[in-house]
Amino acid sequence: MSRSARPLTSARVLHKIKELTKPASDVNCVINRNPRNLERLRIAYKPSGYHLEKPGRSYWHTLEINTSGRYVSADVKHFENGTILSASTSEWAIKQQLYKTNDTAAFVNLGHVLAQRCLRAGITEMTCNVETIAGSKLEKLLLAVQANGVSFKEPSRLTNAQPWDAYRHEKPWEVSEQSDNVTNTK
Repeated sequence: MSRSARPLTSARVLHKIKELTKPASDVNCVINRNPRNLERLRIAYKPSGYHLEKPGRSYWHTLEINTSGRYVSADVKHFENGTILSASTSEWAIKQQLYKTNDTAAFVNLGHVLAQRCLRAGITEMTCNVETIAGSKLEKLLLAVQANGVSFKEPSRLTNAQPWDAYRHEKPWEVSEQSDNVTNTK
C-alpha cells in the first residue's frame, strides 16, 4: 500500500455505498425507508385497544394535530413507538416562508410538508381521528395531506390462512384492494 492511498474508514465506506445505491433521478421513483415492512405487507399485528377507549386504537399509524395560539404542529404516531415524524410551523425552514404561523396558508403548507415527509418515510396510509368543521383550517390541512398522496384509511390486516378458508392469498404482497371481496364459488 502506497502512502498516497487514503485508508478506508467507515465514513468512506458508507459514502461509497450511498454512491452505489443512489437511484437514478427518476421523479416517479419512491424509496421505501419504512422499517416496518410487515405493516406494509398487512401481516403485522394491529392492536385492537381496549373496549372503553374512544375512538379506539386499531391502527398502525395515526395523525395528531396540535394547535396553540401561535403555532401548529402535526405528528404521525406509531401505536408502539410513539412519534415517528412531525412537522410544525415553529420550524425555522417553514416559519420563514409564512406570513403568519397560524393562519389558513400555514395550515395548508403544513399539510403539504407533512405529506411530503410521510411519503419519503414510506408511510402512505394512516388513520386520522381529528374532527373538523366544514371549511375550517383543520379541514384544509387534512385535504392538503390527502391531495399529496396520503390516505386516511389503513387497510385491514390479513388473517392467517386456515385449511377451511375458501380463498387464500399465496403472496400477500401481491394482493390488490379489489380482490379482498372475492369469494371462490364451486
